[in-house]
Amino acid sequence: MSRVYWRRSGKVTGKTLRGAERVEPTPTYWNTKQTEPVVDKRRPGAGFRHLLRKRDVLRFIELIPNWDELAKDLDAIILAEGEEDLEGWYTEGVVGICAWDRKLWRRHPKHYYEENKGVFDRLGVVCEPRGERVLCKFTESQAKAYQLLNILLHELGHHHDRINTRSRLECSRGEPYAEDYALEYEKIIWDHYVQAFGPPD
Repeated sequence: MSRVYWRRSGKVTGKTLRGAERVEPTPTYWNTKQTEPVVDKRRPGAGFRHLLRKRDVLRFIELIPNWDELAKDLDAIILAEGEEDLEGWYTEGVVGICAWDRKLWRRHPKHYYEENKGVFDRLGVVCEPRGERVLCKFTESQAKAYQLLNILLHELGHHHDRINTRSRLECSRGEPYAEDYALEYEKIIWDHYVQAFGPPD
């Protein structure tokens, strides 16, 4: 049941309030289904910056096969606030791509590096083991490609999972499904990505 908001903007005479109005919440992509996904940009937060622009996201989604089918029930793609150890998120029709660290290089746990080694190699990211972590020396174009070809596709994989379950309420197949989805589509899109954005170097 949706919440009803009341704005009280009247006089109180005795114990009676006059002029109270019923006010509906302002429609946003959080509370209203969109006819097509909105691309929104939030402040990156302290210590972070957005490498992607709205136009990058719009150009990238044109490269995704079957986009019209995937865009069903997708309300927004947000260039979201940066958060430590979080690259992206998905919740009920809204995808978030987190802002990047101000410094481009990142330290990833070894297991994360091993899971994504193919992507790092394809993008040409120089990676060096440093104890329990691996230092990934991203350039700006490599980081942008990583956000689009890995993070965005992974989060869209969660959306694809949700819209293809019977209830359409949750992502029942979880992280492995989203990761496989991202890897599969990254290979399909790669050549088109290089033509549209140039090689990441």
